[in-house]
Amino acid sequence: MTNNASLNSWLTVPSPAKLNLMLHITGRREDGYHELQTIFQFVNYGDELSFQLRKDNKLTLTPEIKGVNFADNLIIKAALALQNHPKATHKICGADIQLKKILPMGGGLGGGSSNAATTLLTLNLLWELHLSLDELAEIGLALGADVPVFIKGQACWAEGVGEKITPLPDLAENWFVIACPNAHSNTKEIFSHKGLTRNSEILNMRHALEGQAANTVRNDCESVAIELNPEIGKTLNLLNKFGSAKMTGTGACVFLSVASENKATQVVSKLPAELNAFIAKGTNLSSAHKVLFSSV
Repeated sequence: MTNNASLNSWLTVPSPAKLNLMLHITGRREDGYHELQTIFQFVNYGDELSFQLRKDNKLTLTPEIKGVNFADNLIIKAALALQNHPKATHKICGADIQLKKILPMGGGLGGGSSNAATTLLTLNLLWELHLSLDELAEIGLALGADVPVFIKGQACWAEGVGEKITPLPDLAENWFVIACPNAHSNTKEIFSHKGLTRNSEILNMRHALEGQAANTVRNDCESVAIELNPEIGKTLNLLNKFGSAKMTGTGACVFLSVASENKATQVVSKLPAELNAFIAKGTNLSSAHKVLFSSV
C-alpha cells in the first residue's frame, strides 16, 4: 500500500462500479437463492471512500444517506463485521468514514457491495488485522452475493449465487456508455417475480466468453425489470440505436460497449440531455486494489 495512514490523516480509496456483461439464471435452490452464471468486469468509475483512524472503537459515517439507516448501511455492517472478528480482539478498531456517493442506488452497478468491499479491504489494512482476501470474501458473502467479487478485485466468471469465482485477467477492456434511467430496480422483487427465466442452459466458461464476444448471451433479468420499470426499456431502446445494449445486474442501469472513448463521447452527445449517462472504461483489476496494493 502506498499510503501510510495515521490518526491525523485520511486515506481515500475508490469504490468502483461493476458491469454484468451477461447474466443467466440457471436454477433456483431450495433456500430461495438463485443459481446463476455471469461475467463481472469493473469500470473506472464509482464512489469514493475516505478513512481516518480513531483513538477509540467508534465508527462514524458522513454524510448520511437519505432513506438508509446508519446500522443498515453496508459500509457500517462491513466495519462492524471486522470489529467482531477474533483478530480484532484487544485492538483499537475505530474509524471515521466519509462517502462520496456517485453511483445510483438500485442501478445494478454494485455500489453498495463495492462500498462494503472497499471498507473491508481498507480497514483490514489500517487496523492491521492481516486477514487474507479469502477470509475477507467469506465475511463479505454474508453482506451480499457480489461483495466477494469486489474483495478479490479481478474481472471474473462467477457461478453458484456468485461466490464461485474464476478470474478473467485477459478480458477485453472495452469502453462503455452507461445510462441510468430514472427508475429504481428492486433486486428482491425481480428475483421473486413469476416471469423470471430460471432454467437457462448451463454454459461452460469458454462458451460463455465466446457468446459474450459474439453478443449471443443476455441478461435474464432484463425482461422482468422492463415490465416493472418501463423506463429501463425506453433507455435500452435509446442505446440500441448505436449498437446492442444490455442491462447490468438487476438494473436499472444499461450499458453499450463501444470501440473507443471518442465513439462513446459521440453516443453520449446524441442522448437526451436529461438522461444520466456517463463514459467508463472496463478494467480487469479493481481501482481499489490498484490503490491499496500497489507496490511502494
